[in-house]
Amino acid sequence: MKKTMTFSVVAASVALALAAPVALAAKVPAGVQLDAKQELVRNNGSEAESLDPALAESVGANNIARDLFEGLTATDADGKVVPGVAESWKQTDATTWVFKLRKNAKWSDGTAVTADDFVYGIRRFLDPKTASPYATTYGIFLVNGQEVAEGKKPVTEVGVKAIDKYTLELKTPYPVAFMPELVSNTQLGPAPKAAIEKYGKDWTKPGKLVGNGAFMLKDWLVNSKLVIEKNQNYWDKANVQLTKVTYLPVEDGFADVKLFQSGENDWVYQLPPGTYEKYKAELPKDIRNAPMLGLRYYSFNVKDPLLKDVRVRKALSMVIDRDILSSKITADGQVPAYSAIVRGTAGADVTTYDWAKWPMAQRVAEAKKLLAAAGVQPGTKIKFTYNTSEYHKKMAIFAASEWKSKLGLNTDMENMEFKVLLKKRHDGDYQIARNGWVADYNDATSFLALIQCGNDQNDNGNCNPKADELIKQGNLSKDPAKRKQLLTQATKMIMDDYPMLPLLQYTVPRLVKSYVGGYSTKNPMDRYRNKDLYIIKH
Repeated sequence: MKKTMTFSVVAASVALALAAPVALAAKVPAGVQLDAKQELVRNNGSEAESLDPALAESVGANNIARDLFEGLTATDADGKVVPGVAESWKQTDATTWVFKLRKNAKWSDGTAVTADDFVYGIRRFLDPKTASPYATTYGIFLVNGQEVAEGKKPVTEVGVKAIDKYTLELKTPYPVAFMPELVSNTQLGPAPKAAIEKYGKDWTKPGKLVGNGAFMLKDWLVNSKLVIEKNQNYWDKANVQLTKVTYLPVEDGFADVKLFQSGENDWVYQLPPGTYEKYKAELPKDIRNAPMLGLRYYSFNVKDPLLKDVRVRKALSMVIDRDILSSKITADGQVPAYSAIVRGTAGADVTTYDWAKWPMAQRVAEAKKLLAAAGVQPGTKIKFTYNTSEYHKKMAIFAASEWKSKLGLNTDMENMEFKVLLKKRHDGDYQIARNGWVADYNDATSFLALIQCGNDQNDNGNCNPKADELIKQGNLSKDPAKRKQLLTQATKMIMDDYPMLPLLQYTVPRLVKSYVGGYSTKNPMDRYRNKDLYIIKH
C-alpha cells in the first residue's frame, strides 16, 4: 500500500531516492519477553483466490503473497518503505531507477535471487498469457508496460533490464516519484522460473511453491486454513520471530469474533458492523482501529440497460445517506465518501458533489425527477450482488432500504463467495456490486485505476477519454502542483459520470490479542507482514 498518509510526491522522490537503511524485521522493545511458542493464528477475511503474486488480487491473497515473496522493497508495520531484496536504490534520471540487490537473498530452495529473476517475474506478470488482473494497473508505470499487457508489443520490450547479476534497471514512460513504494507490491517482484516451468499452474501448491519471502507454504486446506512456516533460507531470518502462522478464511464477522473469544484465533479480520463500541468497552486491551487509504464503494455496471443512463446512477447515489451509514450502521469511525479519492491521498484533492450538502428532502426530490426523466417507474427492480459477510449484508440492506423508501425501487440481493464475486465483477455479470479498494501505494493513480478506460481494476466499464488525457498530461508533468491539478480535474470529470457509488473511507476495526507484538495503528495500507510480528510471553 505506503508511506505516511500525507506523503507528497516531491517528498517521496527526495526521501526515497536516498533510501537504504538496514531493514530489520520484528523490533522487540527492550524489556519485552518473548513467548517460547512463536505461533500466530490470524483471520484473513476470505479464501485466497491465488498464491501466484501475478494473479493475487484480493487483500487476503496479497497478505499471504507478501509473506511468501519479497519484492525490491517492502513496507514495514508503520507503512514505511524499507529495503527488500534491494538494499539500495536511486533515480539516475527523471525516468530511470536503478536498484542494487543484496547478494545474500535466496529462494526457499537455497538458490540465489538475481536481477534476472525480476526481469522474468515482471515480464511474466505483464504477459497477456498470464492474464494478471493487475497487468494494466501497474504496467502503465513501465516503458511499454501497457502495450505489452495489451498484447501490442512483445514482453522483451518492457522497461526492465538486468545490468548485472545484482543490479536492476527500471525505465518509466514519465517521472514516477513513488516507484520505490510501487515495487513493494509482489506483482512487480521476482518469480521462480525453474519451479514455474517444472510444475506449471500447480507451482503454488504445498511442497512445490518456491518463494523468497520470510515464510514458506506448509499446508493449504481450502476453506479451512493455510499454514506458513519460517523460511530458513530467508536473508533476514535472524530477525524473524514467528515460526508458524495459520491464516483462516472466515468471512462471517460474528464467527470470527467467537473464534477469538474461544482462543482459536489471535486476530479478528474485521469487527461486524455496529459492534465496535461494544468490544472497545469489553476488550479494551485487544481493540484496534485506524484510518486507511481505502474506499468502500458500489460499482455500477454502466453497460446495463437500466444503469447506462447517468441520470439513474446519479439518483441512486444521491439518496444514500452516508452520514447515517457511517454513524448508525457501520459505527466504527469510517467517514462518508463522495469521490474515488480518499483523504490523505497524495497527488490529487478529494472531490465531492454539490448535492452532498443539500438537505436530504431536496436530494430525494431531485433524484425522483432524474428517474422520471429517464423513464424509470416506481417498483422497478435492481439487482445487488455482494460477497457473503454480515458487514456487507448490513450495508446492502441499508442501501436497499434507501432506494425503496425514497425512490420506490425494489432490490433483489444476491450473495456469494468472494472469489465468485470477483469473477462476476470482472465479467460485467451484475447490475450493482459491492466493491472496495485499498491503495497499493500512496498516489492518486492507485485510486484512478478504478475508473480509467480499460484498466483491469475498472469493473464499472466506464470510459471518459477526455479525463484519461488529463491524467496522461498530469503524469507527464514535472510540476507536482500542475500534476495534482490535472489529476483532480480528471477525477471530478469522471465522478460526474457516476461510474461508481462511493460510500465510506475505510477504517480497520478489529480485535488483536494484546500479546501480539509489532502491530501498529500507523499503517494506512493495513499491510502487516508476519516478519514484523512476535508473540509476547503471556
